[in-house]
Order: sequence, then C-alpha cells, then structure tokens
Amino acid sequence: MSSEPQKQVDESEFMEIAKDPAEARVLRKSLELIAGGGAGDTLKEMAQEVLSGRIGLRQATQASGYSDALLEKGQWEEWNEMSDSERHARAIEGEKALDAERREMAEERATQGRSSSAQGRHSGKGWSAF
Repeated sequence: MSSEPQKQVDESEFMEIAKDPAEARVLRKSLELIAGGGAGDTLKEMAQEVLSGRIGLRQATQASGYSDALLEKGQWEEWNEMSDSERHARAIEGEKALDAERREMAEERATQGRSSSAQGRHSGKGWSAF
C-alpha cells in the first residue's frame, strides 16, 4: 500500500444494497471494523478495498477468495441452530440498533441545519471583495 492518503467511500456507495441510509451507514461502520483486522487478513483486505472505492461490495462478495473467507467467518451454523424465537429476538435487536442509527442521523441533520442557518447566506463571513 502506498503512503498517499486513502479515499474513503461514504454511505451513498452502499445504497444499492441497503434499504435506507441508516442501513448503509451501519454497513459502512461494519466494514470499517472488519478493515481493522479482527476478522482476519483476507476480510481486512476486502473491507479496505471496498472502503477505498477500488472495488464494489457486490463485486467483492463475488470474488472467490473473499467469498470463501466470508463463508468461513460467517456464523451460519450458529444461525441455523437458533430457534425461531431466538432469531426473532436478534431481529428485534437489529431493528433497535437501526432505529438508534436513524435517530443519530436525524440529530446530525438537525445540528447541521442549525449551524448553517446560524451562519446565514448573507452573513458576510468567509467572503470579501478585498
């Protein structure tokens, strides 16, 4: 890897996969965790490639080396052994996490709206003819 700064994609890159912006943000955050190396070197590389924009997530999951690592690290056996009520409880946990992410995003938008309206379009700050 070079020493030049790495481009980082934002949530918009994942909107074709995610159902809403909160899911896209959670997906990006998950990839950032994987890029930290906790899931092994192959998935770390995959996440770094996706986050840098060098490869799309769909393409990465279809590449045999990455898909094999995903299948290996996946918790499919654990999921298959869960009862319907355990799966339902996990789904509820996931929805709560997404709701929290949606609230955080709404707060960020509200904060950005207040700060930009406080500046005002004609405040005279940041521009000068001289």
